[in-house]
Formats: sequence, C-alpha cells, structure tokens
Amino acid sequence: MTKQEIRENMEVIGADGVHVGTVDRVVDGRIKLKKRDSSGLHGRHHHYIEMGFVAGVEGDKVRLSANADIAVTLEEEKSGRPVDD
Repeated sequence: MTKQEIRENMEVIGADGVHVGTVDRVVDGRIKLKKRDSSGLHGRHHHYIEMGFVAGVEGDKVRLSANADIAVTLEEEKSGRPVDD
C-alpha cells in the first residue's frame, strides 16, 4: 500500500467498518481529513491520521488498523499533537 493509492474523497473507515472521516489529501505522511466530515472533536479545522495506521485500501475506502472508536482518539492536529478535548 502506498500513499499514491489514497485519493481525495475516499472514505476512511475503522477496522470495524465504521466511518471515521473523508480524505482531503495526504500531507507529509499523514492523511488529512476533510473539516466538514472529521469524526473528531473539532469540526472547524482539519484532523490528521498517520499513514502507519492504514491497514489497506479497499476500492474507494481506506481501512485503518484500529476500530473507529479508537481511531478517532489517534487523530492529530496539524502540529502533530493529539486532538485536545
């Protein structure tokens, strides 16, 4: 699996198949999620997920190695810091 396989508007799902977000683009080895569809705590700015958490690409979906409820806790801010409450 390479970052070239991940494209804008692909759905990001957890290992359990539950929606986590939608790809905006890949930036510096991280998936940037669209603001309006990030399942994280802040809907007003982008969240990021490290490529290391990607288990694979299945059609138009990016499957993560963690279930969705865990994956949202792995989201990062642009700075790379964890998402704060």
